[in-house]
Amino acid sequence: MVNRNLIRELDTGDELDQEIELAMGGSETADYDIGLAPSLSVNSVVEGKILRVDSEFVLVDVGYKSEGHIPRNEWDENEPEPQIGDLVKVLLEDIEEASLDEHRGLITLSKRKARRIEDWLRVMSSVREDDVVTGFVLRKIKGGLLVDISGVNVFLPASQVDIRRPADIGDYCDRAIQCLVLKIDESRRNIVVSRRALIEQERAERKKQLMETLEVGQIRRGIVKNIADFGAFVDLGGIDGLLHITDMSWGRIGHPSEMVSIDQEVEVQVLHIDREREKIALGMKQRTPSPWAKVADKYPVDTVCKGEVVNVMSYGAFVKLEDGVEGLVHISEMSWTKRVSHPSELVAPGDTVDVVVLAINQEKQEISLGMKQTQQNPWEKVAADYPPGAIVKGVVRNLTNYGAFIEIDEGIDGLLHVTDMSWTRKVTHPSEVVDKGQEVECKVLSVDQQRRRIALGLKQMQEDPWTGDIPDRYKVGDVVNGTITKITNFGVFVGLEDGLEGLLHISELSDDKVENAEELVQVGDPIEVKILRVDTDERKIGLSRKQVDSPADEAAAETSGS
Repeated sequence: MVNRNLIRELDTGDELDQEIELAMGGSETADYDIGLAPSLSVNSVVEGKILRVDSEFVLVDVGYKSEGHIPRNEWDENEPEPQIGDLVKVLLEDIEEASLDEHRGLITLSKRKARRIEDWLRVMSSVREDDVVTGFVLRKIKGGLLVDISGVNVFLPASQVDIRRPADIGDYCDRAIQCLVLKIDESRRNIVVSRRALIEQERAERKKQLMETLEVGQIRRGIVKNIADFGAFVDLGGIDGLLHITDMSWGRIGHPSEMVSIDQEVEVQVLHIDREREKIALGMKQRTPSPWAKVADKYPVDTVCKGEVVNVMSYGAFVKLEDGVEGLVHISEMSWTKRVSHPSELVAPGDTVDVVVLAINQEKQEISLGMKQTQQNPWEKVAADYPPGAIVKGVVRNLTNYGAFIEIDEGIDGLLHVTDMSWTRKVTHPSEVVDKGQEVECKVLSVDQQRRRIALGLKQMQEDPWTGDIPDRYKVGDVVNGTITKITNFGVFVGLEDGLEGLLHISELSDDKVENAEELVQVGDPIEVKILRVDTDERKIGLSRKQVDSPADEAAAETSGS
């Protein structure tokens, strides 16, 4: 049954009612009788005989003293030409100076209106509200379409033309359509019909039948009705199912429109049915076997294969091996030697690359791939190319608190530790000896191929002076000149020569007790000191200022006594 709320919504205003009435033929004959002369009355349909036919009018005798004239154009082109003597039914519209007893006065007749009344009566005898009728769309009028049903013009509102309102309802003109009768107004001779209500009614019936027969796993054909970013809605014949973008293809797609288009017929598989909420999940890719079913056999670990880069992220690149099978090349697996900050430095979507299968997780459908594994690992040759004792040249790439990293080959760094920068100086930061970007020459101290580490030495480029001439040139008791290089809370460091320092303890600054060395000396001051001790094992020289004037043997005695 038709929803009565819908009928109330379709009640037209006076202005539109007048236009509909005009389009449908008017309501001026709402009160009429059908009879024959001599029972003549206004608004009666009577039968008359044609007396004369000319180019503009047809003279008709309806049994009244005066004949009536009917315009010639009331005969349609597809009707036989009027002939003298023919009987014709007409509407008696008006009698001027009427005196029915005397049969005097002029009368006004209409063949067309009589036919409309008969058509209306014929339709009303067989059509009721909620009936399904077939009509022919005549033309577009204000608010909808005018439809001819068995000779009666009925109104089809624009909102009732289809479930989704078409862009131009005029496209339905000159077409035969089926509609549901929504409302019949006999007083105005108006009928309102709905094609949408009929479609919805038919869809509801089809939906009911479909839900009774639909089962998970079935293959069904449907029509794509709508496309969204997340998928497409497919009409299965009474109910729409959702074909999600992830169920369209085993491969990667950016938008559902890449796979389907509006009004396209597609074959889908029923994945899930929520009968209570009348929701159906559909799939297209499930009609073919998953390419992941044989991935382990087709791409065993260590297999070298070609693939296409389909996406680049900050942590790596996704490479398509075939439709539906993608693997991740982590940024750490892209190069043996290059320091890659972002994968886009090496690859871009659309690139064809060689990769090696590193691992497969069948359950999670994940493949780990490597690009660098397609080339020889340069660290495998490091031990042969840079044996301990080899002299190498490199550029200082980076400085840390504990040393400097020297690039001795592309992607191959060695560490120059602060303790290996000088035999004689106490280096607290590598910037005291080298600068970033500076080229230096070092000696290879050790190679840890497994941990990919090379230890370099700068001081090893020269002989260790502590095992050479330092003990010979600096004897206990000698008085030497130096320069204050550093002041600490426990004493003063004195530069004796380039790179060689001795420690002047705060207790050896003066005979008096010194709380702060800066009260007596400043960095850069020249100073004369006496050597108290030379420790080759600890690589330290002890100095004294207060004992400069003491005899050498006395200083030596104090040193030995301490």
